[in-house]
Amino acid sequence: MRLSGILPWLLALVLLPVPVPADTTTGNADARHERGRAIYNFRCYYCHGYSGNARTLSATFLDPPPRDFTALRENPPARAKMIAVVQDGIPGTGMAGFGNILSAEDIAAVVDFVRREFIAAGRPNTRYHTAANGWPDHERYRPAYPFATGELPLDTPDDDLTGDQRRGKQLFLTSCISCHDRARVENEGPLWETSAVSYPRRHTCCDTYPPDAISGASVYARHDVQPRIPGLDEQQRQGEALFQANCAFCHAADGTGRNWIGSFLEPHPRDLTDPAFMQNLTPAQLRRIIAEGVPNTTMPAWRDVLDADQIDAIVAYIDRAFHPLARENRESEGIVRVDEVKGP
Repeated sequence: MRLSGILPWLLALVLLPVPVPADTTTGNADARHERGRAIYNFRCYYCHGYSGNARTLSATFLDPPPRDFTALRENPPARAKMIAVVQDGIPGTGMAGFGNILSAEDIAAVVDFVRREFIAAGRPNTRYHTAANGWPDHERYRPAYPFATGELPLDTPDDDLTGDQRRGKQLFLTSCISCHDRARVENEGPLWETSAVSYPRRHTCCDTYPPDAISGASVYARHDVQPRIPGLDEQQRQGEALFQANCAFCHAADGTGRNWIGSFLEPHPRDLTDPAFMQNLTPAQLRRIIAEGVPNTTMPAWRDVLDADQIDAIVAYIDRAFHPLARENRESEGIVRVDEVKGP
């Protein structure tokens, strides 16, 4: 199986299950079908596509590719087999099992939705770029469509593009690339890069334009706008630079964890602006969390990456920028420096 980039941990997105009514009356049957649609559009579209044809960016990185449901009309698999696949996954492929995430009713609902919507009827399902999904007036992006669909390679030299195409490329780079990635390029470049792939690419669109400045439509990009905090001291300024370079990838530039990456991680990165959590968190506790990580989450240990003074600076910045950390018992608890904390 060939997986690339951030795809492995995006393949099994997690949402708390919602029970499906057991009724089979016409009204409840329609509601059950729409429940199946909602589950599919949240969990399955990323690989299988909104219209079930597996024409997605992630599909180009998966070997074997995801199932194209629209090609199964002449020879559809048995319903029980499809339920078993959703329940248990398929070893050696990108198809994860959802038995520990979805209820049996939800699994049956999404399978029946796929069988009726894509295999039997070949319907286009729903469009993602709707006002409800945070994309009002999606036609404003029309100049970028050739780059999103791959009609024009993203690495086409600007000198070879018309004025409208250059504006479309700029729009793609500032608003579309976070989901569509590079779409299509003529030169794939080296198979392996020597630079880290765990951090956002810098010196591209967003150094020139604020996130989503052209459209204002993204529900995620607003959280990648770095807050302007006046009056930071030297330590806090150092912490600001370290946080934005290292922590903002998951926690968002504004500390909420509601950027694109943070929204797809489960459990979600901690919202550092949440008073209910932060008012009980002491500086010493936060230092330990940063140094040692949090088991069974995507929060790694940073003690081998950042030294004690750097972690202190990040704590000082979080305390100043997002929410004051708990002040009580600071002296009595004793502030343990990172280099004094023993690893597991």
